[in-house]
Amino acid sequence: MIQYGMLRKGMYAAAFLLLASNCCRAQLASDTLHLSWQGAEQRFLSKNLSLLAAHYGVRADSALIRQARLWDNPTLNVDQNVYVPGDGFFRHGEDAQGNSRGQVYVQVQQLIQLGGKRRNAVSMAGVQAGVSQLQFDEMLNSLRRSLKEDLLQAGQLHQNTLLFQEVLEKLNVLERGISGQYEAGNVSRKDLLRVQGLVENMRMDLADNVRAVEALQTELRVLLNLQGDTLILPDKDLLQEPVQMPAQNLDELLLLAQQNNPSYLIAEKQLDYQKLNYRYQRALAVPDLEVGPNYDRASNFAPNYFGLSLSLPLPLWNRNQGNIRAAAFQTQQQQASTDEARLNLESSLRSAYRNLQTSVNLASPQQNSFYQDYRLLFDKVAESYRARQISLIEFIDYLDSYVDIQSKQRQQQLNLQLAKEALNYVVGLDIVK
Repeated sequence: MIQYGMLRKGMYAAAFLLLASNCCRAQLASDTLHLSWQGAEQRFLSKNLSLLAAHYGVRADSALIRQARLWDNPTLNVDQNVYVPGDGFFRHGEDAQGNSRGQVYVQVQQLIQLGGKRRNAVSMAGVQAGVSQLQFDEMLNSLRRSLKEDLLQAGQLHQNTLLFQEVLEKLNVLERGISGQYEAGNVSRKDLLRVQGLVENMRMDLADNVRAVEALQTELRVLLNLQGDTLILPDKDLLQEPVQMPAQNLDELLLLAQQNNPSYLIAEKQLDYQKLNYRYQRALAVPDLEVGPNYDRASNFAPNYFGLSLSLPLPLWNRNQGNIRAAAFQTQQQQASTDEARLNLESSLRSAYRNLQTSVNLASPQQNSFYQDYRLLFDKVAESYRARQISLIEFIDYLDSYVDIQSKQRQQQLNLQLAKEALNYVVGLDIVK
């Protein structure tokens, strides 16, 4: 009686969990957002907060080009007498005898940068703005790849959820039948516990899959700037999209990658910047000239003196030697970094190309036909067990094999799409559609 009561409680608990699962599925269905890749990309480009922030950074660096083109403001120097003993404060003009009663001095000076400093500063600002644009492109490509991969994984996890729910429903039916047979004394308690263990394992697999879905949905909501508990799924099975090898060979793809990969282009731009910085530091060794007119009343050999002032520092001790030497070493350092970036790009491209080639070879029509046949066979095996044509051990072995095969099929489909996205990311173009 104790065993029977515990069994009844277990059946009630399983029924309650199944009902709760169905309610949750109905709720999720009403809050599900199905997106095509084009729709998800469009929302991502217009709503993603990281992209919006980086866009303002690019515009800020572009504004610095205009700032670098501006001339230095002129300097105005004014000097006048404040107090003359016996004559008072701020006395100007002439006395009754025609003598000057005060002195005024006015000078305007303009700094003129020599040695190409301003030209090099403008060029450096332009290169820095180019680096900022490339960094934005790199972020865009990285987030765009994350979005596509998350959508692909969302499709895979959704298919796994359907698989686990399908198997769990069949196992629940099987468990109810075994429980009836056990109560009738037709099967042993060992067989009943074996089936109940299968149900529990499948429930745990389903729970793990649900947790993975929630973690992935959190990333998708951030990428798409969505609030609430909306479930985001692709509007069609992206895993089923056909993938073929690119028409270009490896050498052609490497050339395209060197022209379009933002990470590599950033390294090249930074090398250009260091070369310009070296030229700029050499230009700083050239003294700048300050020139301007000046006017002096009543303090020179002429009552009203007009002159031209020139100011030029003498480069006797400080000729910017240390900064020039440091800039030379920084250029060599960046050259080594650029060479390393080129090697990394070639290595990443070859690896991504081989991974895609392997995944394409695995996704043969014969394999797809095998998975379809295996799916149809599962229903027949379940029916054969209910008809007592095969043993429980044979059914369990096939059930484990069926779940494993179906999961591997979806993982293989996901690997194929991820390999395609990885190659596109390295090249910097959607070379594989």
